[in-house]
Amino acid sequence: MKPEGVPGSSATAIGVGLFVAFGGILFGYDTGTIGGILAMPYWLETFSTGYINPLTKGPGITANQSSLIVSILSAGTFFGALTAAPTADFTGRRMALMITLVVFCFGVLLQTISVAIPLFVAGRFLAGFGVGLISALIPLYQSETAPKWIRGTVVGAYQLAITIGLLIAAVVDNATKDRADSGSYRIPIAIQFFWAIILGVGLLFLPETPRYLIRMGRDEKAAKSLSRLRRLPIDNPFLIDELADIKANYEHELSLGTSSYKDFLTWHTLGKRLMTGCLLQSLQQLTGINFIFYYGTSFFTNSGIQNPFVTTMITSAVNVASTFPGLYLVETWGRRRLLLFGAIGMFVSQMIVASAGTAFPGTTNMSAQKALVAFVCVYIFFFASSWGPVAWVVTGEIFPLGVRAKGLSMTTASNWLLNWAIAYSTPYLVNPGPGNANLQAKIFFLWGGCCLVCAVFVWALIYETKGLSLEEVDEMYEKVDKAWKSNGFVPSREFRQEDRNTGAVGSGEKLKDDVPVVDHSSEHTEVNGVTTESSE
Repeated sequence: MKPEGVPGSSATAIGVGLFVAFGGILFGYDTGTIGGILAMPYWLETFSTGYINPLTKGPGITANQSSLIVSILSAGTFFGALTAAPTADFTGRRMALMITLVVFCFGVLLQTISVAIPLFVAGRFLAGFGVGLISALIPLYQSETAPKWIRGTVVGAYQLAITIGLLIAAVVDNATKDRADSGSYRIPIAIQFFWAIILGVGLLFLPETPRYLIRMGRDEKAAKSLSRLRRLPIDNPFLIDELADIKANYEHELSLGTSSYKDFLTWHTLGKRLMTGCLLQSLQQLTGINFIFYYGTSFFTNSGIQNPFVTTMITSAVNVASTFPGLYLVETWGRRRLLLFGAIGMFVSQMIVASAGTAFPGTTNMSAQKALVAFVCVYIFFFASSWGPVAWVVTGEIFPLGVRAKGLSMTTASNWLLNWAIAYSTPYLVNPGPGNANLQAKIFFLWGGCCLVCAVFVWALIYETKGLSLEEVDEMYEKVDKAWKSNGFVPSREFRQEDRNTGAVGSGEKLKDDVPVVDHSSEHTEVNGVTTESSE
């Protein structure tokens, strides 16, 4: 709920953030389709190079081919995420998203027309490159436009869109799997053009983020952008103060000189934040969630479960429904508490899944199969309500403006690096056959162990950022040295006017000059030396 005494309306900013979150559907749908496509009879007949699946006795693909096809998307996303920072800083957040859609659509086109593995792989790499850009740019755009009191929910909506994309992919795969023509796989792939068109058209009407415009020295445009997002006239004192906070914080950062990747090498300023973000995104993958959505259909088939496509639809539906509690709890419980809750819940659920699947492998016990599916759904609930949305929320909050795009691109790239490693190694770890580990359900012991590591990590390194502006988060990192002390942090109300000898809050260094005080006395409003005309 909007805090009392805050003027204007946040409806526009929230609407903008939620619409941009639609890009998560591209991410989720593209991730979700491949698991079903790899199990489609017609696709296997078309793309198989002669391998016979020992379990189905029909055409199949080798573990090498499966690893390549699934993991090449993650390889593309890794490089796409790293490219997001220079693209966003050079062209702007909004234009970067539009460029991303062009790259993504070209990759989708190659996959749609392919009839052999090489072209299909090339298309997945390019589509992955686009998804990698999207996965870094959307949380960046949302964080820089959303009001602080609901920022966690708005950014978390990106994860909700991802889960919706996964669910739609499962439904479409199930609807086309029995077609005896190329439409069985081409229809699910080509639908992605529709998602890209919707997002692309909407981006034509969205504003650039005010924080990016401040960074580029376009203060007057920044005031107009923030005015549009907050639905306040540009001479409103509340809007002027928020703009001045952004401007002052960025001025503090400029006191260090130009920002670069070298800044992340200093532990007490940015190194700690980068490690926090990279570990958070990496551990999100090591919870094993994408094992379910990449290989869930094949895993359920090999576990003797009837109707594996339907089971995948059920797990995807649970994923969507379970994200809603997370969007509420992230602003009530806070980031730390919710992440701890999720890590412990996932650990318990995965231990049960691993135990049931190991004690009763294959089709020997229907009760064990039902327990396996049930606790996979419980595990998904804990993930979707905590680590799913909150990982994106936290990484979008912890970096200062001058290096925010760079920080987000590197943390997102670490997510995709682990995503690639899991996608590539899983067939060798899980599948039967010569040279494979044939772990089957035992793989959940590994994921469960990682969830214990997640709990320790949250306690040690995740700061509580609930209810703070991005500039106040920056101040907290400079003033609070231990994550478990962050709940007691109270932001300085007049940090823009701190004496230069006390050190700049935004950068951890001394201020070069005091920031000018805002003057409301005339028909024109001066914000940090930039004059903007008052609204009538």
